[in-house]
Amino acid sequence: MDFTQSREANKRLHDMVPGGAHTYAKGEDQYPEAMAPVISHGRGAHVWDVDGNEFIEYGSGLRSVSLGHAHPRVVEAVRGQLERGSNFVRPSAVEIEAAAKFLATVPTAEMVKFAKNGSDVTTAAVRLARAATGRPLVAICRDQPFFSTDDWFIGTTGMPAGIPAATTGLTVAFPYGDLPALESLLSSGEVACVILEAATQTDPPAGYLEGLRELCTKHGVVLVFDEMITGFRWSEAGAQGMYGVTPDLSTFGKALGNGFAVSALAGRRDLMELGGLRDSRERVFLLSTTHGAETHSLATAMAVMDTYVEEGIADRLHAIGTRLAAGVRAVAADAGVGEHVVVRGRECNLVFATLDPSGKPSQEYRTLFLRRLVTGGVIGPSFVVSSALSDADVDRTVEVVAAACAVYRQALDADDPLAWTGGRPVQPVFRRFA
Repeated sequence: MDFTQSREANKRLHDMVPGGAHTYAKGEDQYPEAMAPVISHGRGAHVWDVDGNEFIEYGSGLRSVSLGHAHPRVVEAVRGQLERGSNFVRPSAVEIEAAAKFLATVPTAEMVKFAKNGSDVTTAAVRLARAATGRPLVAICRDQPFFSTDDWFIGTTGMPAGIPAATTGLTVAFPYGDLPALESLLSSGEVACVILEAATQTDPPAGYLEGLRELCTKHGVVLVFDEMITGFRWSEAGAQGMYGVTPDLSTFGKALGNGFAVSALAGRRDLMELGGLRDSRERVFLLSTTHGAETHSLATAMAVMDTYVEEGIADRLHAIGTRLAAGVRAVAADAGVGEHVVVRGRECNLVFATLDPSGKPSQEYRTLFLRRLVTGGVIGPSFVVSSALSDADVDRTVEVVAAACAVYRQALDADDPLAWTGGRPVQPVFRRFA
């Protein structure tokens, strides 16, 4: 493939945009050297770059475009609102309709407030929990990669520059699946909220979420489920709907907008009303965003919710992922790399691990693998599927993976992945230095 125009576009991006992308996970450093396509447009599960190369895409929009690009129902909903105006000096009727539809789709929630991105609503949940409990500490799951771009979380990552130690000290961590460790943390009486994804690569251990719920209730701690990824992908009502455990607050985004900017904070009425006008307690400045209720984004969210419910999208995502995972595992095993190219995760949210000869994660082998995928017309940092993928797309992906695994086997035999990386290895997102 020719990437001449993409290479030039990347240079221009770096000249004007710090890091060359508006999201670190979309950065040029996440792809093999000189093979980071700059996208021109997309339709369904396919995207085209500025050089005219076509790719089957996975992990679309960092898991947000779960229906595929330019989905007809979404496009129709947006067009219908654009001609009616997108933002007014008072709430629009669309806000009533969108809130009612969300609360019907996620019946464990009693109130909802919309915003534009995940960080808006996770930080609002933290502020609400601190106000409700009068406690300072936030407990995050240390085994999960991301919760917010705001200081309370970023200070705990490998890129804490610019964040005061006093702020970082107010965030503590606990291991997933370990109830005794969490109870020890909560027994201090200083924790305002526990925030975590209810599930990631595997289902929760038996009784874990129920035990988590009991501990938070026992210690007067607000339980927050981050449903950015699990929301709609796991089920229409998210992980809480699938596992039957109700948090006090939950946050949604990504799939809710199918690529459009919309997120939601939802939860118990008595907590949410702290940010309202009908409560006699001291008010919380909860969420107040100029663009939080743009009509076209809320119209998108309603179209997405209707499509998920009416077309069984969550089940379709699971079915596509099951087919893809089986195919990848089969060709990896046939190539003798089944223990090195490993597909993990729930079928609707598949990731791949690239392991070296000793079984350890390797950026060099990841680079080799990604290079062969891109060369074969498959792009993505994961194997997270959209419902737009066809059987032919999955079959073609498996063919490309088979070719990549053959090269992977050669690299393992030579114990020299750098011979196939084509340049510098891809980099982890969270690192202190460029």
